[in-house]
Amino acid sequence: MPETPVTRRRDLLVAAAVAPLGLLPPSPGFAMDQRATPTAPLARRVDHVTRMHGRSVPDPYRWLRDPGYPKVTDPEILAYLEAENAYREARMAGSSMLEEALFEELKGRIREDDESVPYPDGDFLYWWKFEPGAQYRDWYRRPREGGEAVRILSEPALADGKAYFRLGAFAVSPDGRLLAWSADTSGDERFELRIRDLASGRDIVTVAPDSLGQPVWTADSKGLVWTQASAEWRPDRVRLYRLGSAPGNDPVLHREETTRWVSVDSTQDRRFLLIVTSESGANDVRLLDAANPEGPARLVRPFQPGLRYSVDSRGDTLFILANDTHPNFRLATAPVAEPGRWTTMIEGSQTRYLRGLVAFTSYVALEERENGIDQVTLLFPDGGVRRVEFPEAVRTASLGTNAEPDAPVLRLGYSSMVTPETVYDYDVAADRLTVRKVQEIPSGYDPSRYASERLMVTARDGVKVPVSVLYRKDYRKDGSGLLHVYGYGAYGIGTPPAFSASRLSMVDRGFAYAIIHARGGDDMGYTWYLDGKLERKANTFNDFVDATRALHAAGFGAPERTSASGGSAGGWLMGVVATQAPETFRAIVAHVPFVDVLNTMLDPTLPLTPGEFPEWGNPIEDPAAFDRLLALSPYDQVKRQDYPALLVTAGLNDPRVTYWEPAKWVARLRAESGSRNPIFLKTNMGAGHGGKSGRFERLREVAEELAFIFMVMDGRL
Repeated sequence: MPETPVTRRRDLLVAAAVAPLGLLPPSPGFAMDQRATPTAPLARRVDHVTRMHGRSVPDPYRWLRDPGYPKVTDPEILAYLEAENAYREARMAGSSMLEEALFEELKGRIREDDESVPYPDGDFLYWWKFEPGAQYRDWYRRPREGGEAVRILSEPALADGKAYFRLGAFAVSPDGRLLAWSADTSGDERFELRIRDLASGRDIVTVAPDSLGQPVWTADSKGLVWTQASAEWRPDRVRLYRLGSAPGNDPVLHREETTRWVSVDSTQDRRFLLIVTSESGANDVRLLDAANPEGPARLVRPFQPGLRYSVDSRGDTLFILANDTHPNFRLATAPVAEPGRWTTMIEGSQTRYLRGLVAFTSYVALEERENGIDQVTLLFPDGGVRRVEFPEAVRTASLGTNAEPDAPVLRLGYSSMVTPETVYDYDVAADRLTVRKVQEIPSGYDPSRYASERLMVTARDGVKVPVSVLYRKDYRKDGSGLLHVYGYGAYGIGTPPAFSASRLSMVDRGFAYAIIHARGGDDMGYTWYLDGKLERKANTFNDFVDATRALHAAGFGAPERTSASGGSAGGWLMGVVATQAPETFRAIVAHVPFVDVLNTMLDPTLPLTPGEFPEWGNPIEDPAAFDRLLALSPYDQVKRQDYPALLVTAGLNDPRVTYWEPAKWVARLRAESGSRNPIFLKTNMGAGHGGKSGRFERLREVAEELAFIFMVMDGRL
């Protein structure tokens, strides 16, 4: 094929994309911007001191919080955020070709016409599909016994002309005639809830502009039970919309008068609707008759601090996972007529962590983690027990979409750090796994070129911390390679050793990619979570630093060749290690980081704060919690020292980590950092906690992050 400007540009992009570090070989097509370094914005300081419990804490950038939040209209604040964005863009101007190359590389690993494996529900099979070039999915169904596919929802059509779009609810009525769906078009996570007539394809009613969470249909398909978010963005009411009634007057089935969050669900047999009220580390569950949702609710067990349990039903029996007798949960049963009378079926175990259950008609399926490794176990009514056998020892495995009361063929999800996402169907009677789909990497992927391993490294208190590492088989463990470390460590949310196509862009350039399973997640059981919260929260940060240093000692990179990343609560992790161990990392990326910890926890008007007290402590009432959070608050602990290169992101509409947290932190870092390493703040001015929407727009943000890390490692920033 003759060379054209288009193919020449493509070839240059490919050359840049596959080149090892150094990433940008001298070339007219990749010349770095030689202009003078732009001047970084410097936010003004305003004297403000928080006084409590006899302590005085300065907060010089408090003015960056718009008093009209969640609306942000203050001209000075908006100008400052735009100036930070412009500064990052100017400093990164020379990376535009690299970012485009990385974007094309990442995009090349996505099948553009991807689609899911259909799942059965009633008379139909349901699935989603991407059209080539589409940012969002179309949703389809066809008759189970054969017939034409019908598109029932088009996200691209709904997102047309919008800067942001995120589908929330997707719930088909039991009779298959109606679809309840919701969408967020700003990133503030207030979802407009609608009902669509699937025969005509038209929406027949807008139920509410402020729903949050997945709704549940009543048994007769004539009512929709949904949760409403308060003005403070806290779902506190469960409402029932009846078809044909006027929206806005839905009766309240439950109102939570505490600061706990409320959600709704249903049992697998669809007999009961579940009302779940929860705060960090505890919840309670109420049963509603799906055929009579306005009837009396049956409380399974009253709320107790530290008690977490989940419920499913089969016939007249409830199946319950609860941590009341052991941190790693037991499996119990109870009569529907006496839901609080629990009888142990499986005792809690130090090595066997029971994580989830589904009570199918023919068996109970358990999601477990044994010694930190995912398992799926089936329990049969005759007392038989069978564990599904998977091909790799270190993996992530979970129940997939199983919408019906029984599952003679059980849908499962699977991957490892080397194996792409795989959908299995497990034939229960035959004890056989069948591959239904393997994530395709169109640009090519040879798993034989890669290796992964699980290390157990020793933290400073003697505890063994697991680390999952991916690298190419030609990676040299002599300290000469590059290393990227990732962590989260909060809320009992583990980070599974799963596959990520985007990691290949690092690993193919000489990085080892490590997931540090720090305490605070549930990677090694529920106790692992308990050992990383409240007065033991420092373990999360210590584990991350100690594991990174242990990786260095094992030959995985060196401090000057190490980058790190984490987001949200994992951004708090990044903030702490940037201050406590700056010499251990050369570059850090903190996505929507929770870094103004003390001030946020002192403000109960913020939607998440009251529910976070059991997670981090209540500094308003407890001086010890005040001191502990002050010592671990990245914003308050910024000091005059050299910091690694930092890329920090924020979302203007983020209701979880408000935009001013990363903005205040960056302002203070820039004023105090003694190094010349770049400190960038990127604020998405039209998005929230998850960044931009659309599968390709998200890839552009990944490309920006990778370009930042690569340019720092290459000495170009």
